[in-house]
Amino acid sequence: MRAIVQDKYGDASMLRHEHIPLPEVRDNDVLVRVHAAGLDRGTWHLMTGKPYLMRVAGLGFAGPKDRVPGRDLAGEVAAVGAEVSGFEEGDEVYGVGRGSFAQYAVARADKLARKPVGLTFEQAAVVPISAATALQALRDHGRLEPGQRVLVIGASGGVGSYAVQIAKALGAEVTGVASTAKLDLVRSLGADHVLDYTRDDFAATGVRFDLILDIAGNPKLSRLRRALTPTGTVVIVGGEEGGNLTGGMSRTLRALALSPFTRQRFVNFINKERASDLDRLTALIESGQVTPSIDKSYPLEQVPEAMRRLASGDVRGKVAITTH
Repeated sequence: MRAIVQDKYGDASMLRHEHIPLPEVRDNDVLVRVHAAGLDRGTWHLMTGKPYLMRVAGLGFAGPKDRVPGRDLAGEVAAVGAEVSGFEEGDEVYGVGRGSFAQYAVARADKLARKPVGLTFEQAAVVPISAATALQALRDHGRLEPGQRVLVIGASGGVGSYAVQIAKALGAEVTGVASTAKLDLVRSLGADHVLDYTRDDFAATGVRFDLILDIAGNPKLSRLRRALTPTGTVVIVGGEEGGNLTGGMSRTLRALALSPFTRQRFVNFINKERASDLDRLTALIESGQVTPSIDKSYPLEQVPEAMRRLASGDVRGKVAITTH
């Protein structure tokens, strides 16, 4: 099969387009004939190996533990492991796998779900990780309730574009923060209000938010606190600032250290990959409340170019990879 492979950490020049054997299918695995894959900041971090603490966490010291990058996928079931039930050859699925920048990839059965009716494979492929992260941030960690005010910082990105839509579906009043060029996208996603981060200070509007999603941002904690209600919650998702060692985690650690000493909550979490959240997302998609926003699609051999576009910061929504 054709695949993108990487043996050492680095920039997009480390990625090569090669022919390799199909992956091994274990008892609880599903072999998926990948039609499309999704690209996100997590994939970029796995490519670069930064921040370095990620390597200590078991992702590989000199190079990626998984030689074929990519996790989000959508495609057709090609084979199932001996312990798998609920899927059979030919089923159209989406979810999280290992090595999705390839024509075939394996995924655990409990990280897959039926592809939403009405979505193309490209649309489905950009849903799993980013949309599930947004769902968990709002529902599980933000404890969002109908009628609350939500501020989404980074509303035009992969997670943010889903967060705006899911928050609206959960009954919130949503304000999205983005750059000037991306405000129209945020409005189209259903945001009640938009703020241009190049001109508007979200902490100086006079509005206090029950929940703030800070997605890969870098606002000072003091600004976040000023924009929050006295008992509000900040959920920090990712972070792109800081040095090579800890990256954005240093600010997150300061926030978590502060949280026990104030009535305001600061929360950080690791996304859980599970079929139950995919099923919930499928319901939101099929009801028309959530629609994937694709910035651009690239063929498999152009993954390096797709990575460079992602790193440029110009992406609106998500980037998809087509594999056949």
